[in-house]
Amino acid sequence: MPRKLKSSQLAELIGKLTLSKKAEDVLSIDIRKVSSLADYFLICSADTGLQVKAIANAVRKGTPFKPWHIEGLENQEWVLLDYVDVVLHIFKTPIRQYYSLEKLWSDAPTIKITDEPQANTQAKST
Repeated sequence: MPRKLKSSQLAELIGKLTLSKKAEDVLSIDIRKVSSLADYFLICSADTGLQVKAIANAVRKGTPFKPWHIEGLENQEWVLLDYVDVVLHIFKTPIRQYYSLEKLWSDAPTIKITDEPQANTQAKST
């Protein structure tokens, strides 16, 4: 049994794993103060269904435990991996633009995740 990760550590790990498969516009939204659904929502984009699937597989293989729930893996348009405290949304780019989930959570602090060590920055959604 792996040691328990804090939700912030799991969110960071998942963010890095998405980047390993070239996910785009990776955001971590801290929803602890605005919702009881989870602690963090991570949102990222991919250009193709194959890339959506590759990102999902990288996260599933790279985290120390299985997701509690998986949704959308078959159609590869919008995949949700629910780790209870951290929920990852992987979108094909046009689907992400259509649903614009980050706008729904605009009251919550948002961090843009990059693969540059000091570049992760607070990004308040408007």
